[in-house]
Amino acid sequence: MKKLLVTLLFAILMVNTAQSLAATAVLAGGCFWCMEADFEKLDGVSNVVSGFTGGSHPDPTYNGAHDGHYEAVEITYDPSVVDYQGILDHFWVNHDPFDARGQFCDKGHSYLAAIFVDNDTERALAEKSKQKVIDMFPGQKVVTPILPRTTFFPIKGNEKGHQDYYKKNPLRYKYYRFGCGRDGRLKDIWGDKATHS
Repeated sequence: MKKLLVTLLFAILMVNTAQSLAATAVLAGGCFWCMEADFEKLDGVSNVVSGFTGGSHPDPTYNGAHDGHYEAVEITYDPSVVDYQGILDHFWVNHDPFDARGQFCDKGHSYLAAIFVDNDTERALAEKSKQKVIDMFPGQKVVTPILPRTTFFPIKGNEKGHQDYYKKNPLRYKYYRFGCGRDGRLKDIWGDKATHS
């Protein structure tokens, strides 16, 4: 009995330690189905939640009001496997940083790209990563903003079908992604660095 209790306590400690070591990042890169699919492939990422952030509406929904909000993802990751810089590096090569009207075939405010930072360290890393992209593409304007992190609203209720959409509806997802021109445009910008779903 004592051995079982020690094993159980050790397991609880390990789970709590793993949870305390986890970090989160909030990013917007157009369609959250695609951002979710791209980030769930990254080593060290344990969870990606689709939702909304950045706006003032207190209860944003996909089919209802989400004025001012961005479609975004909240990424939970293990910093011992992939750090915040790695998250940023993956983000840049999976969106179009030059599109001021949205992303790929999706246009409008909710489809704009953005990095939402939680503190000065994240802001400094985000600014440095943005400058690196600016330096890579002289003559092109990088429009992806770096904004303060605000409340993240996960998809909820009867709209939860948007969470894991690429897994639940793989054919529709692939058709949408191809039809939207996402992978083609990413390859044009980033070459083999882009994630292809």
